[in-house]
Amino acid sequence: MQGSVLSGDDRLPKYMRLADSIRTEIALGKRRPGDQIASEAELAMHYDLAPGTVRQAIAILVDERILERQHGKGTFVRHPRFDSSMFRFFRFLGADGLDLEPESRILRRLLLPAPEHVAQALSIDVGADAIFMNRLRLVDSKPVLVEEIWLPLPRFSAFLEIEEREIGPLLYPVYDRECGQIVARAEEYLTAEAAGVEFSSILQIEPSEPVIVIDRIAYAYDDVALEWRRSRGLAKEFNYHASIR
Repeated sequence: MQGSVLSGDDRLPKYMRLADSIRTEIALGKRRPGDQIASEAELAMHYDLAPGTVRQAIAILVDERILERQHGKGTFVRHPRFDSSMFRFFRFLGADGLDLEPESRILRRLLLPAPEHVAQALSIDVGADAIFMNRLRLVDSKPVLVEEIWLPLPRFSAFLEIEEREIGPLLYPVYDRECGQIVARAEEYLTAEAAGVEFSSILQIEPSEPVIVIDRIAYAYDDVALEWRRSRGLAKEFNYHASIR
């Protein structure tokens, strides 16, 4: 490895600057999920840092679930796993009692002005053009979830051009493959409400029937907001489990 000068604000501790540098390289695609990170000794030599400084930086990124240590192999950029996370809350079972993966059907996909709550979540201007998508999830042809998804431009311009059959049920691999945008983490907020006229029609339930609402903001490795999503699912299908010690 050729030597390199550590970038960033000189007022910050060196371990924080190193963590920021590695995080930025991952966000820019210079390091990809699954890539192995140089050893702590190599990084210390490359940046002319003490081994303990490097160890602190790596520990931060492991705690943030950006990196993961694999015993006997080394440290790697972690593969994010978020597309199936909705089904921590909603489980759909077939007649045989086995879990079913809902199919996806895109109802709308177009450019629209970003409303205030979306603009705030994505850190874009209110009214700025953004990609809006309505997606329906079905089990045995029965609607079970409806999603509103917003993506900022120009990061996701290519998403508008993709044929629907090429999108499939998992969006985050598509964001990576077609738009070069990798989701590293997400924050979710759960509430409940009556379905209302619009969503009861889509979900084929009564307007007064309760639905669980899950708002999600997905972020890149550098904490840039990539996606705002609101999912509504049937309350009777909702499951929540927490272990508190």
